Amino acid sequence: MGDVLSQSEIDALLQGLASGEVDVEDIQKDSEKSVKNYDFKRPSKFSKEHLRTMELIFEHYGRLLSTNLPVYLRKNIQVNVTSSESVTFSEFTNALSNPVILGVVNFQPLPGNIIVELSSNVAYAILDRMLGGQGDTIDKLRDFSEIEMGILNNILSICTGLLREPWKNVTDISPVLERIETNTQFAQIIAPNEMISIITLSINMGNVSGLMNVCLPFMTLESILDNLNTKFWFTSQSMNNGEDTRENLEMLLKKVQVPVKAYLGRSQITVNDFLGLQVGDIIRLGTKTDSELDVYVGQYKKFSAVPGTDHDKYAVRVTSVYREEEE
Repeated sequence: MGDVLSQSEIDALLQGLASGEVDVEDIQKDSEKSVKNYDFKRPSKFSKEHLRTMELIFEHYGRLLSTNLPVYLRKNIQVNVTSSESVTFSEFTNALSNPVILGVVNFQPLPGNIIVELSSNVAYAILDRMLGGQGDTIDKLRDFSEIEMGILNNILSICTGLLREPWKNVTDISPVLERIETNTQFAQIIAPNEMISIITLSINMGNVSGLMNVCLPFMTLESILDNLNTKFWFTSQSMNNGEDTRENLEMLLKKVQVPVKAYLGRSQITVNDFLGLQVGDIIRLGTKTDSELDVYVGQYKKFSAVPGTDHDKYAVRVTSVYREEEE
C-alpha cells in the first residue's frame, strides 16, 4: 500500500495544483518506476556488497604477497587490487592467452576449486630472478620447461598458503595447490555458463608489471555467501583483535631468530703486523682470562657471561642481564 496523505497534505497538494506550482506530468514521471533488463543467461549471483567484501579480503592478500614474495625473490614487489567483477566462466577463459599460468587450487573445506591466473610476463620475470637474473621478462612468448614449471609450482604454492589468513574473518580454509596448467582446456573446473567472481590484482616487480586474476566460482562460495558482507567481515575482524591476536603475535615473535655474539676481547694491530701473521702467533686481547665477556643480541649489549664448554663446543654462562635503564 502506498503512503497515506494527511488532510493538511491533501489541501496543500490541491492548492499547489490550483496555483500551478505543481505539475501533474511531473508527478506522473516521479511515480514511474525504472525497469532494468535482466539477462537470464548471466544471473547476478554476486552483489556489489559481495564483491566489495572480496576486494577487502584480497587487499589484505596483496599486502601479504608484497611482504612475503621479496623474501624469496630478493626484489621489491608491490601488489594491489585493481578491480572485481562477476562474469561467466567462459568469458574468463576466452580472454586468456596461450601459454598461461593457471594454478588450480583446492579451496577445502569449501566445495570445488578456484583458479589463480598469473600473467606470463610476471611469470618469466620471477623465473629470471629465481635463476640468478635481474628479474627481466622476455619479448617473445614461449612454452615453459619442466624445470621452470617446478619453480613456478613452488612460488604458487607459497601464494596459495597466504590465502588462509585473509579469509580467516569469513571462514577457515586450507587451500592447497593441486596442479598448474598452461592450457585453458585442461582447467575446466566448472561449466562454461556458471557465474564466477574475478578479483584482479596488479603486480609491479621492478620494471615488469602484470596481473594476477583470482577466479572464484559461485558454487564454491555459495555456502558462505551470507558471510561476505562488510558488516560481518569487520565484526569478525574486531572479535579477532583481542587477546587471541596478542597471544598469536607474541608466539610468532618468540619464534624469530636473532643473532647472539659473545666477544672474547678486542685488540688493535698495525697493518704490517697483520700482513706478517703466521700460524702460532699470539694476539693479545684487552680482556683477562677471568673477566666476564660481553654478549650482544643484534647490535645491543644484553648480557655478561663467563666462557666455558658444553661437551665438545664452546659456550658461555650468563651471569647478569643488562637492563635498558642501565645502558
